[in-house]
Amino acid sequence: MAGVDVREFAETGLVALDLVNTWDVYEPDPERLTNNVELRRFCRELGEPSVVSAGDLEAVRALRDRLRPAVIGSAEERTAALVRLSSGLPHAAVVAGDDVPRLELVATSEDLAARLGVRALRELLEIAAAGDWDRVHHCAAAPCEDVFLDRSRPGRRQFCSTRCANRAHAVVSRARRS
Repeated sequence: MAGVDVREFAETGLVALDLVNTWDVYEPDPERLTNNVELRRFCRELGEPSVVSAGDLEAVRALRDRLRPAVIGSAEERTAALVRLSSGLPHAAVVAGDDVPRLELVATSEDLAARLGVRALRELLEIAAAGDWDRVHHCAAAPCEDVFLDRSRPGRRQFCSTRCANRAHAVVSRARRS
């Protein structure tokens, strides 16, 4: 079926990374969040309530643009972008869980972009707290713009997927033959 994107949205299970990856330069139209139906599918795949209101699509796309600098670049650049992203997005709240209070980020409004933004921020902070901040990588296969969390043991993964690894290796192979 031409023009229909069958690629899953929840490739990493992390809103921050999967939302940034909704722009696919390999497709004739790189925009994967083309309408509210696709936005609902994105939410459903990531376990988010999939009620989409008017204006949510544009707000979520704008969030994606704000998230991109928080996952691409050096660790210092990503940290600065994360600080900018957090401005006005969440607030901290103490919530009870299993009779033990904990600090949690909560959206300052109920709109979809705010909820996704808070979840993305929380996930990125958890990655940083786990010592994996330097394992958030931008795919090395040009022109791919996808990002991924390198969970390999040595931490040297270069490509977001087998698709990109194969394409990059094919380019190198062709260059060697010519």
